[in-house]
Amino acid sequence: MSVLTARDVVTGYSGVEILHRVSAEARSGEVTCIFGPNGCGKSTLLKAVAGAIRTWQGEVALDGEPLTGLASHEVLRRGVALMPQGGGIFPHLTVRENLEIGAHTVRSRADREARIGEVLQENPRLADRIRIHAGSLSGGEQMMLAIARALLVRPSFVLFDEPSAGLSPKLAGEAMHRAASLAERGVGVVMVEQNIREAMRVADRIYILAAGENRFEGTPAAIESDKQLMELYLGASA
Repeated sequence: MSVLTARDVVTGYSGVEILHRVSAEARSGEVTCIFGPNGCGKSTLLKAVAGAIRTWQGEVALDGEPLTGLASHEVLRRGVALMPQGGGIFPHLTVRENLEIGAHTVRSRADREARIGEVLQENPRLADRIRIHAGSLSGGEQMMLAIARALLVRPSFVLFDEPSAGLSPKLAGEAMHRAASLAERGVGVVMVEQNIREAMRVADRIYILAAGENRFEGTPAAIESDKQLMELYLGASA
């Protein structure tokens, strides 16, 4: 079992501290959800773990091997893939071109082609739309493309930043379950999500942040009521 850890992480933007010694842990084959109000640092934590922003203090590690200080492409090579809000697809590029970009860290061209072939075989709807611009795909198909692209590097962990954002309720539920289905394949899923009710249905472990600090860590079953959840979410005392 692989373990991704963030210990006492302090970071922010332009000298403004957003995270104040935040810690979290995720395991392969599980869904770890991070909740909290806007501005509490959820997305900042994902970016710090993925190397997209610098960690000022603390440590990020994968199976005990430090990731702190590595560039984002090096973190990706070690098996941690960040999927930004909206999936991060390039709407003016074709499905094929999006997949090629996703596989850019795979050094062997033959290996890249083999991996693209594998994800297309698993996602025949994408194969049928291989030459279509990604922006012409439906919301569900764009999520499918984003996940397929992330899997090209065969990550140990995928970090999802609000996978349901901007989707209809039906597609939001589908996106949540697509993300969670990766855990069934042994991938560790870390998900920042505002759609708490849907996310709680797929979560194995949850963290709640408030004002850039840890507020709660545990299983969904440990939350006794919606009232307690909202108190934690809004930063009231547990």
